[in-house]
Amino acid sequence: MLKKTSLALGGAALFLAWNGLLLLFLWGRPGAVGPPSPEAARLLPAQLLRLAQDAEAELRLQRELLLQIQRLNLQQHQQRRQNPPKTTPKPRPAGAEDDAAVIPVLVLACDRSSVRRCLDKLLRYRPSARRFPVIVSQDCGHAETARVIASYGAAVAHIRQPDLSDVAVPPEHRKFQGYYKISRHYRWALGQVFRTFRYRAAIVVEDDLEVAPDFFEYFQAALPLLRADPSLWCASAWNDNGREALVDAGHAELLYRTDFFPGLGWLLLAELWDELEPKWPAAFWDDWMRQPEQRRGRSCLRPEVSRTMTFGRKGVSHGQFFDQYLKFIKLNDRFVPFTQMDLSYLKKDEYERFFLQQVYSAPEVQLEELQKEAGKDLGAVRLQYRGRDSFKALAKALGLMDDLKSGVPRAGYRGIVSFMCRGRRVFLAPPSDWTGYDPSWS
Repeated sequence: MLKKTSLALGGAALFLAWNGLLLLFLWGRPGAVGPPSPEAARLLPAQLLRLAQDAEAELRLQRELLLQIQRLNLQQHQQRRQNPPKTTPKPRPAGAEDDAAVIPVLVLACDRSSVRRCLDKLLRYRPSARRFPVIVSQDCGHAETARVIASYGAAVAHIRQPDLSDVAVPPEHRKFQGYYKISRHYRWALGQVFRTFRYRAAIVVEDDLEVAPDFFEYFQAALPLLRADPSLWCASAWNDNGREALVDAGHAELLYRTDFFPGLGWLLLAELWDELEPKWPAAFWDDWMRQPEQRRGRSCLRPEVSRTMTFGRKGVSHGQFFDQYLKFIKLNDRFVPFTQMDLSYLKKDEYERFFLQQVYSAPEVQLEELQKEAGKDLGAVRLQYRGRDSFKALAKALGLMDDLKSGVPRAGYRGIVSFMCRGRRVFLAPPSDWTGYDPSWS
């Protein structure tokens, strides 16, 4: 950054110095004393024209020199990067804050003009336009949605996915064309953020998400944790079991590690995109992220109370998942000052020490006991499952999401799902000698 600034200042100084010398030269040219002769007066316009042409030529030369300096500056910057950008980056304004602390919000949009609801809340709660630039990437070419995005003017950057053609899909996947287009859009949009604009981290948001008042505060606090702990690969604003009856809304500051990739408002680093981009899938990108080959034993952060809420019943899933689960998720409504809190307990070693002790020191209960007792003001308990069918039966009975992806339960960590039941903290957990996920569980 310092070298870039020095080169820019040097180029500007060269420009000013050259113009100063040119003016001194012109002013110092010998002139006639006294009134000009008729012949001199006749020649004066031609001399002035030549001087103007000379000055214009000098300015063209200086402009070319400045362009050369800028090109050299860009080449040096690209050589320092292990993965040079594929296109010339869009410049960002310099400022006192470290560029690495800038976290753009990438909003993926298509044909929902209700994106206004998403953008209104993002801009309302955004603490700094410089630290959190909003980039709306639009697929589908939907004119009304484009007009809504354009109405925000300079408050957001509007980029458009150029390839609107159908994706070639296997015959048996024709009905999934929408999922293929979504995956293509994600790849292009993330490429713009990390390759073209060269940001080092990004928050990804879909156009049907509404954010909480402390959405930005949460991700600002999560960023240093992702950078410091290689066992973390994302931070999500979403709790898959975030229905009001299943969370402790009075303790919205609680954060957890989870082995399940939640999505729905998530933070990733540029280094993760370097890893994922070459093998990005043609479709179903979120389930692909949940495969062991991508997760590689890493975890995400997630909150007790969700910092996003989806309002989009319209979509490729035709509203089935929305009506069954998503519309019941509680959105946090109070600000938690995460950046002023010590979150070091979320680092892997420390987290496992206290979390596993908390889980396996809790008394074990049976489902029937849990369902008949009012648990308010009572301590945490543990409900144990011993296999796939046992987990699914207990989860269904308690109102939890019971699906598994490569053996990992939603919101689970080391197979443990933490939730509230009738006012009591409950850990749905495997035996303490748990050795890992079984990818055949689904």
